[in-house]
Amino acid sequence: RESRREWLLEQFEKAGLKSSNVSKYQFWRHDNKPIELWSNKVIDEKINYIHNNPVEEGIVYKPEEYIYSSARDYAGEIGLIEGVVVVK
Repeated sequence: RESRREWLLEQFEKAGLKSSNVSKYQFWRHDNKPIELWSNKVIDEKINYIHNNPVEEGIVYKPEEYIYSSARDYAGEIGLIEGVVVVK
């Protein structure tokens, strides 16, 4: 159970009120910069970047320790979501 659940929902709701195309909560930023995944090297770089975010933030020591990450699947463990495609 997330101890900051109410606080997080409040923050997402505040962000949603600032956007005309959001009905309740806004979780993702709208100012993203899409990157074309044109090669296996670029795909690997982006997957590693995403997997290492919790490590960089000091939440975990290893990417596969973060319960909500597909890094668990890449480490040969079973993640929370079924059917994750591991790119090798």
